[in-house]
Amino acid sequence: MLPLVVIFGATASGKTALSLELAQRFGGEILSCDSVAVYRRMELGTAKPSMTERAFVPHHLLDLYDPNEVCTAGDYARHGRSALAELAERGTLPIIAGGTGLYLRALLDGLFAAPPRDESLRELLRERAAKRGAEHLHKTLARLDARAAELIHANDVSKVVRAIEVSLAARRPMTEQWEQGRDALTGYSVLRLGLAPPRDELYRRINERAAAMFGNGLVEETRQLIADFGAGCRPFTSLGYLQAAAVLDGSMTEEQAIAAAQQGHRNYAKRQVTWFRREAELHPVQWLRGVGVSDAVIAEANALVATHLEATAAVGQQDHPQV
Repeated sequence: MLPLVVIFGATASGKTALSLELAQRFGGEILSCDSVAVYRRMELGTAKPSMTERAFVPHHLLDLYDPNEVCTAGDYARHGRSALAELAERGTLPIIAGGTGLYLRALLDGLFAAPPRDESLRELLRERAAKRGAEHLHKTLARLDARAAELIHANDVSKVVRAIEVSLAARRPMTEQWEQGRDALTGYSVLRLGLAPPRDELYRRINERAAAMFGNGLVEETRQLIADFGAGCRPFTSLGYLQAAAVLDGSMTEEQAIAAAQQGHRNYAKRQVTWFRREAELHPVQWLRGVGVSDAVIAEANALVATHLEATAAVGQQDHPQV
């Protein structure tokens, strides 16, 4: 068995900082698990590691696609398993860090056998969203799969449409189908570290991060992305970019956009917490009660990883005893 460390938690909980600390201490490399960071040139709104940080520690699964291309959870999982195989060949510790729960599940547990796309149903649902609003479509999903509705934002019409489609095709909630999984990753002993800071501290960090994104030029970055790729790219509906686009089209002032982005990220954090708590019902998780930059959290994580590496090595020696 090979050791594998996973760091997850809500947005702004300090996953990047903790992953960098652990990677430098244990000679590891980092695999990003973020559904927007896979897109090139989307820097400020994704809080990607800086180029300086990437120079210190190699990162994988960043900048895989242009914003006008599609990256699914299955695509991410294929890239991720390829990166894991590369690190295994070099004997390097992989550290997965991110907050996109579905992508993490796809990578580690495999995806369920989803039904094929029904383009006629999709078009009908999109028309309904256009006529009656995204909230109306989201309420339809809530009736079919309440758990999925908790995890998917009403404004993410593409995901809402797919969740409704999958639930209707199988005649049971999509989230129940997720739990079956398939093609799980094998050959690894996984240590899951969950960051669980106090809510007040998390919300403060979220508010500061959202304001800093705009202060560092998110509106201009979004302007250039739209000019180069068009306004209809799905990643541009993600938090931060959606509000920056509203500034550009005049529907929000920058002050209003910052407040909306802050609220949106806080709501997203709630959904992430819900997701990862449910993941803890399926897999053992070591919860770290603080943010990833805390000295106490870093020390605890270091101790847990060291113990995990020792235990994995001991199992390996039992499987392959010296002659």
